[in-house]
Amino acid sequence: MGRTYAVETFGCQMNVHDSERLAGLLQRAGYKPAAVEEEPTLVVVNTCSVRERAAEKLFARLDRYRHRARDERPLVAVTGCVAQQEGSRIVDRAPVVDVVIGTQALAMLPQAIEEAERTRRAQVDTNPYDNVSFPLGVAVRDDPVKAYVTVIEGCNDFCAFCVVPYTRGRERMRPVAEILGEVSAAAAAGHSEVHLLGQIVNHYRAPDAPDCDFAGLLERVHAIDGVERIRFASPHPRHVTRRMIDALRDLPKVCKHLHLPVQSGSTRVLGRMRRRHTRERYLALVDEIRTAVTDIALSTDMIVGFPGETSEDFEQTLSLTEAVRYHSMFSFKYSERPNTFARARMPDEVPEAEKARRLAALQALQQGIQRELHAAAVGRTVTVLADAPSRRRDGEFAGRTSGNTVVNFPGDPTCIGRLLDVRIERAGPNSLWGTLSPAVDPQTSGNGVGRCKSR
Repeated sequence: MGRTYAVETFGCQMNVHDSERLAGLLQRAGYKPAAVEEEPTLVVVNTCSVRERAAEKLFARLDRYRHRARDERPLVAVTGCVAQQEGSRIVDRAPVVDVVIGTQALAMLPQAIEEAERTRRAQVDTNPYDNVSFPLGVAVRDDPVKAYVTVIEGCNDFCAFCVVPYTRGRERMRPVAEILGEVSAAAAAGHSEVHLLGQIVNHYRAPDAPDCDFAGLLERVHAIDGVERIRFASPHPRHVTRRMIDALRDLPKVCKHLHLPVQSGSTRVLGRMRRRHTRERYLALVDEIRTAVTDIALSTDMIVGFPGETSEDFEQTLSLTEAVRYHSMFSFKYSERPNTFARARMPDEVPEAEKARRLAALQALQQGIQRELHAAAVGRTVTVLADAPSRRRDGEFAGRTSGNTVVNFPGDPTCIGRLLDVRIERAGPNSLWGTLSPAVDPQTSGNGVGRCKSR
């Protein structure tokens, strides 16, 4: 049997894209993707450390190999944020691991595997290599519609709760010429939606073109033939500029959705978090954005139970949520992350039961807002980029509006990758359901929007 691999991915969009690049490196090294029914000769576990007990989840995953001799199991590599965070401690605790590769050493994976096979000794590389580039075309993109493209690696902000600067390193910007080359290649391969990625993506400034800020990058990507939609994650409120707002308003391909992480509605808690914005400044920014881009959909991240958060602080989180009326929200109970300022200096003093109560109250409020926003869409016709079969029903497909709302609809496989007009018939808290507008030849459609036939 030849050399085969499987990559298991945990975490964010950047981890997903890292796995695409790891797959490309392995294929260049002579590996082939393992079939579903076979055990690969190499297993790569690409980890995330942002959430609670990330390391414990990794070791639970590795436990399946614990009682197998090396010659009777796959080679095991651990990559990503937990690898960067834990380093050789992973091998000490789980001797089945043959290779540990940190976030800034991903390109070294094939060499580390070769060395582990040659020496039969575990290889650990968590060196902070400064290079953020991979060879053009190395990523193996499994998604037929979306293409992830990294524009920034690392973060300089050091929010009190966040492990990212310690696992991803300091900010490193990719040259704009390299980014545009990757976007052009992805578009030429049929990926019509581009996701620009960075820990603070809107802090981008091109090292090879000093006049190119994030708005300038959006303008350049917008000009590439074959790109139909542009999304990005994740921006920081304090780096939202007027030029960026104007780009959201004026560039048709840039989706009218902005993820704007706030983390808390209390200025006092935001100060303790080292977020560098206040409640008042955040709400003023929301007003500025919505005045300029009237159809913008906003989403956010929220943490409850941060050290020192009082009931009054939490009530301010609820009132900010009511005021902004987010289209969606990622919300979490605070948990300590390794190496962070909060873990070192701020006792985790809010009881777990109180954290759970606050999280349930916030999520109930947000779900009610989403129901109201989605109900208002019933009867409207929206444009959807179809990207996958529905996970709920056979014969249905799913896509997203420009505002990032999931829409399910009856159709056929020819829908995938096409912009479709869908009339909304029903609404739930997390998605919409509709029917396609009457079939029109996409070559003759006046607005350039293709429509596949419904069943």
